[in-house]
Amino acid sequence: MFCLQAEVMDETNLKKLLLSFEKKCYKNQEMRIKFPDLPEKFLESEVELNDVIQEMHVIGTVPEYYQVLVDLNTVQSLLQLLSHDNTDISIAVVDLLQELTDVDTLNENDDGGTALIDALLEGQIVAVLVQNLERLDETVKEEAEGVHNSLAIIENITEFRPDICSEAAQQGLLPWLLKRIKSKIPFDDNKVYASEILAILLQNTDENRILLGEVDGIDVLLSQLAAYKRHDPSSKEEIEYMENLFDSMCSCLMVPQNRNRFLKGEGLQLMNLMLREKRMSRNSALKVLNHSMTGSEGSDNCQKFIDILGLRTIFPLFMKSPKPVKEGQTKDEMEEHVTSIVGSLLKNCQGTQRQRLLNKFTENDHEKVERLVELHLKYLDRVRTCDNEIEQEKVRYKKQGKSIDSDLDDEFYLKRLDSGLFTLQLVDYIMLEVCSSGEPSIKQRVMQILNMRGGSVKAIRYIMREYAGNIGDAKDDSTQEAEQDRILKLVDQF
Repeated sequence: MFCLQAEVMDETNLKKLLLSFEKKCYKNQEMRIKFPDLPEKFLESEVELNDVIQEMHVIGTVPEYYQVLVDLNTVQSLLQLLSHDNTDISIAVVDLLQELTDVDTLNENDDGGTALIDALLEGQIVAVLVQNLERLDETVKEEAEGVHNSLAIIENITEFRPDICSEAAQQGLLPWLLKRIKSKIPFDDNKVYASEILAILLQNTDENRILLGEVDGIDVLLSQLAAYKRHDPSSKEEIEYMENLFDSMCSCLMVPQNRNRFLKGEGLQLMNLMLREKRMSRNSALKVLNHSMTGSEGSDNCQKFIDILGLRTIFPLFMKSPKPVKEGQTKDEMEEHVTSIVGSLLKNCQGTQRQRLLNKFTENDHEKVERLVELHLKYLDRVRTCDNEIEQEKVRYKKQGKSIDSDLDDEFYLKRLDSGLFTLQLVDYIMLEVCSSGEPSIKQRVMQILNMRGGSVKAIRYIMREYAGNIGDAKDDSTQEAEQDRILKLVDQF
């Protein structure tokens, strides 16, 4: 081993090493076929094979020669060894592949990296890894490490080639991850890692979200999250695990067919309980509720939420925003989720449920109406500050003789949404809805507070007209037009 590292790893030395590896593979195979029941006869060839695999780690320092691995069919030989009868050999190969696919190494030489990953994918690496994972015993330290390194290979490949997430999940990975997450093994790093890979697979891939629903993954996520309704995670790792599960749930709720599974699995009841318990899970539960109710596909969840007395939980949070519990979360995010939930309820609820919702705005001398106007003024102020900055930027562009194209306009609009425009639109939408459908006293109170605090009806109308003009994402044009007309009608009535 040392002689090779002492020599410079050039193409000739690499080919020598790979040739030596192939010979040892062949010899081990031969001895195993010849003496299947006499381990002492093939043991020596196994040790030699293991040694040469260890020597091959040096290849990770020369990604420019990865093409040679592909040309000499070494990749296929390594993949075959993943199903070797001796799990020590398969774990040694996993360890090697984990090093070779390190993303920094792959990016050092794009051509070499691409050649290696293409060859691994052609050999269905994920399916082969999953078969190996199925037989590893995590109570054995080395095998538990083998599981961890297998997940690392998958993470490396999906980071280098995000487009293969769907293909990876189809090769048996998704069911294995769900099984690993719900296994009764004591909490450890591998459980966290499995939840992280699951969240990555679901992040941007509808096929995987649908597949997860089909293999009862919603129920698995809900049953794992149920542990956190009355108890906080006990370590930093466990917090990460819980957040990964919440992120996976939010991703899954992006596809309509999973909203119904969430409803049937009593997901609303669980999230509602989490909101009441004021544990660490509360803020993420709020995010999940928001995802389950948005759009017309959320209407069943909205109606049910009112049936399970969800209004008693959500309105105290509307009146006083919950404090962020995890790093990176802000009070503004919480306000956005809460106002979005109230907006969805107004959009999607009918009959007695809608009436119960509207009644909330007259309770306690219209305190919710006062809070609405307070939020409106807070976010309007922020958006105006942002608008002033954008105007100054536009002046700078014009001075430099640069034109402001549609891409730049989109960029400015996104900047405004981030600064609070999105929440402002939600708040103003709620205001229009309750003024239009609720008791006349609601609108009177809105006008009274706006006059007292120097607010204006004109600003609200302007915000909502702009909102109507930018409504997108509807599945078809007619739905989009109907929603635009509905909002413009509310503006005219206001």
